Amino acid sequence: MAEEKLQEMSFWDHIDALRAVLIRIVIALVVVTVGLFCVMPDIFDSVILAPCHGDFALYRLFERMTSSVAWLPQFTTQGFEVELINIKLASQFFIHMSTSFWLALVLLFPFVLYQLWCFIAPALYPNEKHGVKTAFLIGCLMFFLGVLVGYYVVFPVTLRFLADYHVSQLVPNQISLDSYMDTFLMLIFVMGLIFELPLVAWLLGVLGVLHRGFFRTYRRHAIVALLVLAAIITPTGDPFTLMVVFLPIYLLYEASAYLVPKQDEKTL
Repeated sequence: MAEEKLQEMSFWDHIDALRAVLIRIVIALVVVTVGLFCVMPDIFDSVILAPCHGDFALYRLFERMTSSVAWLPQFTTQGFEVELINIKLASQFFIHMSTSFWLALVLLFPFVLYQLWCFIAPALYPNEKHGVKTAFLIGCLMFFLGVLVGYYVVFPVTLRFLADYHVSQLVPNQISLDSYMDTFLMLIFVMGLIFELPLVAWLLGVLGVLHRGFFRTYRRHAIVALLVLAAIITPTGDPFTLMVVFLPIYLLYEASAYLVPKQDEKTL
């Protein structure tokens, strides 16, 4: 059926279909972006700037956990406050617009994937579509889970360390709004994409590119590489915060190994 439909469609028919998909995506992005633009001041105050204050949820959790374990460095929420400054005349306006767009893209991630799937699906055979719906659902859930981990764990830990770090006490930290938002958006999206690792591994396993033995063979190498990655994301000497970032990433590695079939189980 898919082959017959493809034969009926010319090159320009495919272009028209792709254009229709892109138009729907753009319209949805514009609508959601405008809606977020209208409420962005409230989102900034209650969500985006929340990690700047000592009463953020992760900071309170760290304080309770370290206070109950004597050998851990004591974590305190008292006195922590990050004050942002704006040094460019138009920065606040452009950040208002750009943040509205990127948050709209996050919220519409499932819609964008679904529209792209609707464009690709007619060209696939039934056996090629097998498991795609489940993969689509899992991929969306993992992306949003990664975004939440980035927001509640990775970014606050990074902000807390870098905001308190001084190469010299004579050099005070004055953090610009541009720098804050660049780091915020980068870590949020990076974690969202990292959490897609199990889905990517599963797809490569279905295609026969990966098998479970690969993960078993290179597990020790992966642990070292993931520790280095966690240290780069959170360049702190505190082993507690390092492990907070490392453990979710390592669990993703093990989940990927579990989802990939064994070498003698690879099927299309």
